[in-house]
Amino acid sequence: MLKFILIVIYIFVIFLISIIYRNFNPHNKEAIRKIIHIGMGPLIPIAQYLKIDQNSALYFTGIFSLLTLLNYLYKLFPTIEDVDRKSFGTLFYCLSLFILIYFFWDKDPTSLMAGFFIMTFGDGFAGLIGKNFKSKSWFILNQKKSFFGTMTMFCTSLIIVFCLSYFQEYYFHLNVITIALLATILEQFSIFGIDNLVVPISSGILFNFFVKVYRLQN
Repeated sequence: MLKFILIVIYIFVIFLISIIYRNFNPHNKEAIRKIIHIGMGPLIPIAQYLKIDQNSALYFTGIFSLLTLLNYLYKLFPTIEDVDRKSFGTLFYCLSLFILIYFFWDKDPTSLMAGFFIMTFGDGFAGLIGKNFKSKSWFILNQKKSFFGTMTMFCTSLIIVFCLSYFQEYYFHLNVITIALLATILEQFSIFGIDNLVVPISSGILFNFFVKVYRLQN
């Protein structure tokens, strides 16, 4: 029980930070959302450190997904859904985490973190940089993308995959670039927030694939 209380406290703190930031910067909606988006990143390593079992993690994520759905429908906490376009991004965010936990929690937690970190940190920082620093931009399916945002996504994903593979002593070489490049390409197609689903799952699956290949070769 104490483990889940600690997780809830952490989530509460992230939301509290976003509320405080909103009071000082009410017009920067993207930054407010990204505080929550990025802030959820450490949840997986924290839960792994607390030795929370897979079923409990799935139940907790399922409940959180249900609360997110209710918030989407009734705007109980409008900060999360405060975007200028129709998006199911927060729902996909929770769904992708649920799927990653189901497939990788016990079998390959590093692949879980690879997928989740690329979504939380890669996509999160890409949104912040892309919105706040002017650079060449383009539209894909009516979704605006920028050079700085795209490069941030690629570089952050590259760092994440490299660090995870290095600490686990998986030497992927060029495959690190492949994962980061795939994540960056998929992030371009963000209509309705679908990137929050396809980017983490594809990245986690590809990371897991390269882990299996590496183990077979060694």
